[in-house]
Amino acid sequence: MTKKHVRIASVLMPMMIAMLLLFAGSSRVIASDQPSTANVAIKIDNFVFGPQAITVPVGTTVTWTNSDDIPHTAVSTDGVFKSKVMETDEKFSYTFTKAGTYSYYCSVHPKMTGQVVVK
Repeated sequence: MTKKHVRIASVLMPMMIAMLLLFAGSSRVIASDQPSTANVAIKIDNFVFGPQAITVPVGTTVTWTNSDDIPHTAVSTDGVFKSKVMETDEKFSYTFTKAGTYSYYCSVHPKMTGQVVVK
């Protein structure tokens, strides 16, 4: 190799390494941008769904837990999901597969309401 070739290689080699590292790292950025499934908890206590309103991504599983001393349910107003009557410490889960706004209530105590917004 001539001195000219050595100089060109010494300039090009770090640039090629930097480009390789840049492109190798970009696939990780794309992968992390993909939605992942999540789990969200709603606690039923003192005649309240807490939190009362949540926003979650599509694919999220929401779990209602009755922490009250009396029975409760979680029933969507549009019939998408319906729990059985949950006694103290019982749970009900539903996975939201479509975007939308899902209002729900306790069929035992209809003034208890909540909402899940799925985006």
